[in-house]
Amino acid sequence: MAVIQFVEPVVRFCAVITRHDAVRDWAIRRLNEAWGETFVQTPQMPFEAGGYYTREMGGELEKTIVGFRDFADPAGLADWKTQTNLWELECAQAIPTDEPRPLNLDPGYVTQAKLVLATTKDRDHRIYLHDGMFAEVTLTYVHRQWIDHRWTYPDYRTDDVKQFAQQCREHLRAHLKSIRKFRNRPSSKRGD
Repeated sequence: MAVIQFVEPVVRFCAVITRHDAVRDWAIRRLNEAWGETFVQTPQMPFEAGGYYTREMGGELEKTIVGFRDFADPAGLADWKTQTNLWELECAQAIPTDEPRPLNLDPGYVTQAKLVLATTKDRDHRIYLHDGMFAEVTLTYVHRQWIDHRWTYPDYRTDDVKQFAQQCREHLRAHLKSIRKFRNRPSSKRGD
């Protein structure tokens, strides 16, 4: 029988997509109130998505990703997405704009080995969690670098996002070392 091992905590993050500065500020404040202080944030990046969100959200969208200092249990990913969907509705009522959906929030997490996104959209490479939510491994840490996959969104392929993922990974590794839960590989001996 396999032994269940310690599941490492993760660095939770959330992508904030909007065309309105006031909406972005509202969202980051709301996230901080619920999930704690942020310790890293990407620069604001243009968000295209092939016009997919234009009708709902308008044009000239920008995206930033914020990482939270406090560590989380990865089992909460679907619940985080459910909560961010509710915050999107709350924001639409709190801040009047011309668009029906002024805010898109996409939560996820970073481990030592991967960056995972939550989504409501099913595809061949996504795993169902619960309550209509799926998980996608968007980036993988291999040979000391972040690599993308055939399904990785273009904005997650950028150097800014990979640098963000690296900062989250380093934050997590420092924490795991400090609590003495860092996984050490046993040395292999040949010739015994």
